[in-house]
Amino acid sequence: MPHRQICFTIGDTPPPRLDKALARDVPEEARLSRTRLARLLSEGAVRVDGEVVQDAKARIAAGARVEISVEEARDSHILPQDIPLDIVHEDADLIVINKPAGMVVHPAPGSPDGTLVNALLAHCGDALSGVGGMKRPGIVHRIDKDTSGLLVVAKTDLAHQGLAAQFEAHTVERYYNALVYGVPDANDPRLRGVKGASFEQGNILKLTTQLARHKTDRQRQAVLFHGGRHAVTRARTVEHFGAPPCLALMECWLETGRTHQIRVHMAHAGHSLVGDPTYGGRRKLPAKALPEASAAAIRAFDRQALHAAVLGFDHPATGERVRFEAGLPEDLAALLDAARAPLQQ
Repeated sequence: MPHRQICFTIGDTPPPRLDKALARDVPEEARLSRTRLARLLSEGAVRVDGEVVQDAKARIAAGARVEISVEEARDSHILPQDIPLDIVHEDADLIVINKPAGMVVHPAPGSPDGTLVNALLAHCGDALSGVGGMKRPGIVHRIDKDTSGLLVVAKTDLAHQGLAAQFEAHTVERYYNALVYGVPDANDPRLRGVKGASFEQGNILKLTTQLARHKTDRQRQAVLFHGGRHAVTRARTVEHFGAPPCLALMECWLETGRTHQIRVHMAHAGHSLVGDPTYGGRRKLPAKALPEASAAAIRAFDRQALHAAVLGFDHPATGERVRFEAGLPEDLAALLDAARAPLQQ
């Protein structure tokens, strides 16, 4: 494979360790993350004043000449496909997509193509400078196939590492819109008896549990209170529908980001999402709470009523805080319009 040479000089008062000095002084346009630099060091790809150095803890002096041999990014085995994308923002480091419901993020058994990654490979082309040494988009988070909304994808190794660190530190802002059965309320005695559920000021429902794969159904997640991974969801009611109220539009936001987190947590609270085939159960609306046409639209909705509406993070290259919003998709907006239809007197 062809290699490119990155050459630079260590500046004044370098850090005491070689790896930290490299991370500080490597040219920004090289787009090498700390993780990638560490791997290149261990592989013997770094020369200091002409000598190969592999010890990350080695000392280095100001003025030392560094050469790093970097293998050109390899083409991915995943095929590019010309699939239209709703691009909310794009720059040299990342791209923010408003993903439609029905699109899988990454190829997997059962979904070998037609995915967001296939589309991004075609759209970005040579703009992908390489993530982990391969020309591929850096997927740092996912949303379910049948969830619509915002997703950020890295185009460089440096952006991938920077975004991944923010997701790990739970500093990424993520708000979702969800249509659920029932109306969560702090005065509901049933909810006060749900383990892991509590209310914060402003009638904000907080759900704190552990989540792990279901013991018998590997496609599902299960709520636990010992073991698993810590998960916290908050939700507040934006609007309710029906007489008596039987549905609620919720604004949900994530402190953590686990697989199916909002869907599992809302079902655990007894307020499963409309249309959710995995966690929704056989929920029925109260008789005559909605016009029949509205009730029929609710019953017929064929995906979980969940949309990733807001995404905010620190741009990994500039450090600027950025925030993006995506309005409701047509199917979910039409569903809410149906739920708002007045009862005939």
